[in-house]
Amino acid sequence: MMKKVLVLCTGNSCRSQIAEGYLRYFAGGKATVYSAGVETHGVNPRAIATMKEDDIDISWHTSNNIEEYRTIDFDYVITVCDNAKERCPVLPSSAKQFHYNFPDPAKATGTEEEIMEQFRAVREQIKQYSREFVERHLS
Repeated sequence: MMKKVLVLCTGNSCRSQIAEGYLRYFAGGKATVYSAGVETHGVNPRAIATMKEDDIDISWHTSNNIEEYRTIDFDYVITVCDNAKERCPVLPSSAKQFHYNFPDPAKATGTEEEIMEQFRAVREQIKQYSREFVERHLS
């Protein structure tokens, strides 16, 4: 039976979208991966661009609210920011919960190139975390 994984962040615009993309990629057909936010801010165009640089297309992703997934019995819930961990509603499931507080690239400042460098740095952190998560929990 395929495992169900939820990645949760504040606005479901950057970190959770990047994590969803990498978890889908590394898990292949071993899991169904969702992402959501305690709010919805839309998918950040820079998140889309930085993932495209790594040949992963998340342009079709949508920004979803956690309430949309209340009826899904997740196996794993990964919070990718402290705010989401603190504000995460209790989900009606026996999901194993994981947490990693990635920096928020949407708060990056500077020139466009400096901002994209921060997106790339966070992308690489999430990529490594996602690869290791799949190896440990979905293989």
